Amino acid sequence: MRLLLWFVTNALSLAAAAFLVEGIRFTGPTTGQLELQEKTVPLILVAVILGVVTSFVKPVLKFLSFPFIILTLGLFLLVINAAVLKLTAAAADRFELGFRVDSWTSAIIGSVVITVVTWVIDSVLDPDD
Repeated sequence: MRLLLWFVTNALSLAAAAFLVEGIRFTGPTTGQLELQEKTVPLILVAVILGVVTSFVKPVLKFLSFPFIILTLGLFLLVINAAVLKLTAAAADRFELGFRVDSWTSAIIGSVVITVVTWVIDSVLDPDD
């Protein structure tokens, strides 16, 4: 059950970031039923990629940049989250999934959106944690 919740949370937060942030998008149609049909599978696959990158790469980045995190009072975590999002976009591009993150600014804003949406969904769906 926890794995399904994690997966749904990742997919919804990615969809929110693609909808709210100007430089984050899935390529393809932008309205209607055709958009939903063409972007559902890439959204699911990019959510899996984001989960894998978050699980394996992000801890290494946090460990290696620990002095910067302490020095900036945690603000460097925004850069790490943006790097994870850019890395996810690069992996999605390699698999030709049509997920794009245009700039570092978009990545930082998108990582904040993903974090906030994930926090809200987790607090609504699993209030015991």
